Amino acid sequence: MAEGKKTQKIYLYTRFERFWHWIQALMIGGLLITGFEIHGTYTLIGFEKAVKIHNYVGLTWLIMFAFFVFWLFTTGEWKQYIPTTKKLISVIQYYVWGIFKGKPHPVKKSADSKHNPLQRLAYLGISAVLLPTQMATGLLFYLYNMMPQGFPLSLLAILHTFIALLLLNFLVIHIYMTTTGHSFFSHITGMITGWEEVYENTQIEEWEMPGKKP
Repeated sequence: MAEGKKTQKIYLYTRFERFWHWIQALMIGGLLITGFEIHGTYTLIGFEKAVKIHNYVGLTWLIMFAFFVFWLFTTGEWKQYIPTTKKLISVIQYYVWGIFKGKPHPVKKSADSKHNPLQRLAYLGISAVLLPTQMATGLLFYLYNMMPQGFPLSLLAILHTFIALLLLNFLVIHIYMTTTGHSFFSHITGMITGWEEVYENTQIEEWEMPGKKP
């Protein structure tokens, strides 16, 4: 990372956001581990125990996700996920080669804009498409005894497993991206304390959340 640049701390993540982030990370991790064991990829705790844990964690995740969506819309934080193409190409170029040359990030974080354009697209796709689909397919499997004869359970299994692989892929990329701040642990520290360090002299063009006057 570039040296000699001053940093400042800004408060980005509320206690609820941090709680939800880490509890969801634990639940997704647990679901991936037990899910792949159910598929016979390996043996850690046994098939029956893996199924029980997978079902319990999955139902808990579904309920907590509903509370998270409620929180998003009652606090107005849903606006953080509105997609935008503004600075999108600049962000992509930064992650492709600019970051390796010590270039400043083209978009500065703020309380009104926590996610850059690329993150907005990724998080919206995951939160609005992948996660609900994964939860729906998992719930249908859980209730398979109530499904009508001829219900395509095998198709559900393929879709459920495919999305799990996509989520695993995102998890690996997400963990890597947490190390690309101005220091190795700056992003992780921000999600623990709520305060994140950013470069003071980053030259960027900020934007506010829609409907918010500057």
